[in-house]
Amino acid sequence: MLTFAPGPSKVYDALPTYLQDAYNQGILSANHRSNAFMHLYQETEQLMREKLHMPDDYKLLFTSSATENWEIITQSIVEKASFHIYSGSFGKKWIGFAKHINPATDGLKIEANEAIEVADLEISEEFDLIALTQNETANATQVPMNVIEAIKEKYPEKMIAVDTTSSMAGIELDFGLADIWYASVQKCFGLPAGLGILILSPKAIEKCESKGESGRYNSLSFMLENAAGYQTHYTPNVLGIYLLNRVLKGLQEIQHIDSNLRERMQKLENAVAQSNSLRMLVDNAETRSTTVLAVNGPEDLIAAVKKDAEKEGMQLGSGYGPHKPTSFRIANFPAITNAEMDKLIGFLSRY
Repeated sequence: MLTFAPGPSKVYDALPTYLQDAYNQGILSANHRSNAFMHLYQETEQLMREKLHMPDDYKLLFTSSATENWEIITQSIVEKASFHIYSGSFGKKWIGFAKHINPATDGLKIEANEAIEVADLEISEEFDLIALTQNETANATQVPMNVIEAIKEKYPEKMIAVDTTSSMAGIELDFGLADIWYASVQKCFGLPAGLGILILSPKAIEKCESKGESGRYNSLSFMLENAAGYQTHYTPNVLGIYLLNRVLKGLQEIQHIDSNLRERMQKLENAVAQSNSLRMLVDNAETRSTTVLAVNGPEDLIAAVKKDAEKEGMQLGSGYGPHKPTSFRIANFPAITNAEMDKLIGFLSRY
């Protein structure tokens, strides 16, 4: 079954080879204090710089998932409180977890078709970090890089943390615009779930050191101390890191992936726009995601389209939260080939 679900999504076709290689090379039994692991970590960080254009002075850390980073950011970096700008369920969950740790956390809820009006933002000195869900998987929206740049220019003294769970490795991110970026590998990285990525700027590392939070298993100070020697503070998902390394080696540089995904999404959007019965959930092209498309329609039609797709060997992602019965979601992730996307587009054109 070919899946277009937005995560866990389709893995890269070369994954069986990578898994066999990991077994043959002894990676499955590698000690995370060994030279082999430290080399793997260092090489993977360098590949993030070469392929995804992560800045040289930013640090790559590994976590269990993107959602673990919600807790790490609040407990180890935020000193006063964080201010969250979000439109969907995952952004709402992030602010919820942050409030549980720090009740002074606050935010701004916007609608899916509503662009962030940076000129109208009013974020007081009570907040030292701005949290953005760059790509909201639940409702298929995104915050463009130029908006993040405008927020950075307006609030240069504040740190910016960005959730790119379903866009990192799919679109080109300007990492210099924010201090904290995070993701999981089961989406645009085309890998099985079980590994989170956390990327920190020198400013974020300095803030962590000045706050001095420690004593938890995932205290950022403890993680950074180990990462300085290309080790982890606890036994990590070594296989996941190895697979990430192999995927990065096989990738084109991110600007080429970005260009291809944007072209594909345009074709996909055109197919839905020309449909007699299907509609895009997000009308505003400015806020519509490049890597996830949500398609809207009557509940019985959505159920029928999903059932028909399965008959042809394709699984469409279910809608999320309040949109579940009246929508389905399509992942436009790099592991899905152009031919596979064309097959789906042809299928959707019937409606």
